[in-house]
Amino acid sequence: MKEQEKARLDAMMCYETQARNTGYKFIGGIDEAGRGPLAGPVVAACVILPEGLYIEGLNDSKKLTPSKREKLYLEIQKAAVDIGIGLVDQDVIDEINILNATKKAMMMAIDKLRVKPDIILTDAVKLDVSIPQISIIKGDQKSASIAAASIIAKVYRDRLMIKYHEDFPQYGFKSNKGYGTKTHIEAIKKYGITPLHRKSFTKKFIES
Repeated sequence: MKEQEKARLDAMMCYETQARNTGYKFIGGIDEAGRGPLAGPVVAACVILPEGLYIEGLNDSKKLTPSKREKLYLEIQKAAVDIGIGLVDQDVIDEINILNATKKAMMMAIDKLRVKPDIILTDAVKLDVSIPQISIIKGDQKSASIAAASIIAKVYRDRLMIKYHEDFPQYGFKSNKGYGTKTHIEAIKKYGITPLHRKSFTKKFIES
């Protein structure tokens, strides 16, 4: 690993290092994927990485190519102390709104962990949990654990949307992952909405 990459990863571990220096051992990084799409669930992941782990190329999932995300997804799965994934579907999103659905998915992800975190790091979200937490603005770029969670959540959700494409191929979920692309919106206007669509989101797009 080049010194420049090691230095970048060291910087991304600053919150984890500070937490460990304070006495915390199991640090859970949390992030989500799917807050903005018109269709499909919101997915959250909580990832606990072992101390001293360097995963080359680890970064905010939005800064990575799909193939790089897939590669890192497998590396994180193999190396992590534990991973929890929470999913809240489109019907619940319509019922409680996307922010509350995101928080619900995050708390579900924590509950799915076998190893309970001593502290959690979140990407600018405050959760109603008893575990100590640090909310970090742009956390997926500043924390290795949150970046790892962003990759797990994104790849997990993308794989789901590719599966859904088989049931509703005319909407292009394989390529748009449920986001409001021009062709996706045109398909909604032509064929109507599916059970996977968030009615509260889709209505705004169709009427705009």
